[in-house]
Amino acid sequence: MIKRVLKSYDYSLIFAVFLLCGFGLVMVYSSSMITAVTRYNKDSSYFFDKQLTFLVFGTIVFLFTALFPYKAFADQKFQKILLLTSVIALVALFAVGHVAGNAQSWYKLGSLSIQPGEFVKLTIILYLSSVYAKKQSYIDNLGAGIAPPALITLIICALVAAQPDVGTATIIGLIALCIILCSGFSGKTLLKLLMLAGIVLLLVSPLILLNLDNILTPGRLSRFESYQNPFEDAQKSGFQVVNSYLALGSGGLFGLGLGESVQKYGYLPESHTDFIMAIIAEELGIFGVLFVVLLLGFIVLKGFYIARKCDDPFGSLLAIGISSMIAIQSFINLGGISGLIPLTGVTLPFVSYGGSSLILLMACAGILVNISMFNEYFDRYKRKESVDTTKNKENQYKKSINF
Repeated sequence: MIKRVLKSYDYSLIFAVFLLCGFGLVMVYSSSMITAVTRYNKDSSYFFDKQLTFLVFGTIVFLFTALFPYKAFADQKFQKILLLTSVIALVALFAVGHVAGNAQSWYKLGSLSIQPGEFVKLTIILYLSSVYAKKQSYIDNLGAGIAPPALITLIICALVAAQPDVGTATIIGLIALCIILCSGFSGKTLLKLLMLAGIVLLLVSPLILLNLDNILTPGRLSRFESYQNPFEDAQKSGFQVVNSYLALGSGGLFGLGLGESVQKYGYLPESHTDFIMAIIAEELGIFGVLFVVLLLGFIVLKGFYIARKCDDPFGSLLAIGISSMIAIQSFINLGGISGLIPLTGVTLPFVSYGGSSLILLMACAGILVNISMFNEYFDRYKRKESVDTTKNKENQYKKSINF
């Protein structure tokens, strides 16, 4: 049985995840070595060492979620505890949270920073996948089927956005939208849902207009201004985007060489987190960018393929949620550094520096591998059972002829 289980694991997916993490580890060192010394007065390997520790811990989490049966996460008691813990953690941030980058989104424990908003992504994926899997028999009932979980998701998104962390809130909302759209309801229910969303927007719009100055702060407005024309104020609001363009443009086809980036010498802030792809483009050129994008694309497409093959509604929605999260976060990060969308401060999955993000992603990757394993294992079992049944029928037929 153990051999069958081990054979059923998707090793191509495991290899892609760890290859991307290993590559990210190298690029975290290359992009942060100057920043660590000049800005933080630390050793050049400071961020590399921390990321390596996160990766080791993330690998342990990955192994646990890859081996632990994913169906156990659908337990109602577990879901309630997880959801309640997430809400408490988000609310407590307003009292004891650590402020960084104008957002009160972290818990500071010595030198360790924990961002609960990252782990809430997985909470929402598990919760919505479990709830909508159980509501399949009445999924078209808008009041009892779709609306209650969607309302809880909106409350959580509001708590994250109020930190303020609009980037993470947007990702959580989009992940939830992907799961809801794939939950199996009919086209009529979709129209009802759109109408309900329009009514809610109309009711909320006066509150938005009254608090418009608080919502569109100068910092947020500057991101939209830099998105439209970063070169208009290249030394202030457009500073990050302009230097990102310079990094992306100077790499060319093959790049300047590993470790040879110019922009990481204080010109490009957060070069090892949000803008790590700009450094990859500068040092390794288009081939380095393609390497990362293709690996991320493979993981996302593999996740949707696993969801398509999965007969269990919970497993299928879970795989959709995880794959959507990786795809959405990748698009927002790459769109921000290339000027396609305004900057939101979102990291690149598996590559950027960040403990909370990496550990969350490794947990999600483990769950994805676990779903794939169960699918493959039961497919093998069904095929074997079918072959055995066919052989038994053939043997019975032969015996009847001999008789």
